[in-house]
Amino acid sequence: MSIRERIGVDVGRKLSVEDAIRWAAGHEVRYLDVQTDLEPNALETIQARAPGIRRLLEETGVELGLHTLSGVNIAEISPFMRKAADDYLRAYTDMAAATGAGWVIVHAGYHFTDDYAVRRDAALERLARAVDHAERMGVLLLLENPNREPAQAEVKYLGATIEECLFYFDRLPSPALGFAFTANHAHLWPDGVQGFIDALDFTRCREVRLADCRGTVEEHLQPGDGTMDFGALFARLERDGFRGHYMNQFGSLDDMLRGRDHIVERAREAGVA
Repeated sequence: MSIRERIGVDVGRKLSVEDAIRWAAGHEVRYLDVQTDLEPNALETIQARAPGIRRLLEETGVELGLHTLSGVNIAEISPFMRKAADDYLRAYTDMAAATGAGWVIVHAGYHFTDDYAVRRDAALERLARAVDHAERMGVLLLLENPNREPAQAEVKYLGATIEECLFYFDRLPSPALGFAFTANHAHLWPDGVQGFIDALDFTRCREVRLADCRGTVEEHLQPGDGTMDFGALFARLERDGFRGHYMNQFGSLDDMLRGRDHIVERAREAGVA
């Protein structure tokens, strides 16, 4: 497939899953991520809708991914909440199996600075249980690198740095756990996008997530409005053999379609067809 054909759209909750699949098929978007916590895709409704979603995917050829909320703390350590976090990941895995979704994007949660180690380890244990269940269900989980928070923030994401990514991937070697690399999040760190690509095993990467930013704070800008070098990103990944898909996440649906054209042009300028 061409680069253009491999760039998908993260619809989030902008449309119902069914309408998102139809929209994607109508705009020649092959890859789609959706968020299914709240309306119009409340998690409690998806199991009943699953057969229809599966049929739509088969009819259109669209490939669907489910995106969990990073606001749900997978590093939960409190009574009652521990089980809820396990149940949350399990529900998404079961939903993927029922609908025919090809992947589920997950996160390592967050810590409150002085409880870093205990929450980091709690997330590892929870992700290990989630991966075991995904193996049994034949579902692929993709761990995403979240954004850097300001240095003075008390609450910070886990799995955001190269070292933290390695902590989880080195300890969870299962083929049921891959990588969703958010390039604009890597752009916020001194190592930058190229540093993440150098350090991490991109044979486990199945999705590269795209938005522009200025390299200072978390933003999801229209490509061209920040300082991301999309040409260098595509040239490096494609040269290194990445054959997964890309995923736009910024602005409106129309913004993401227009951004696809901008990104493809930058890739062509870098010698990537």
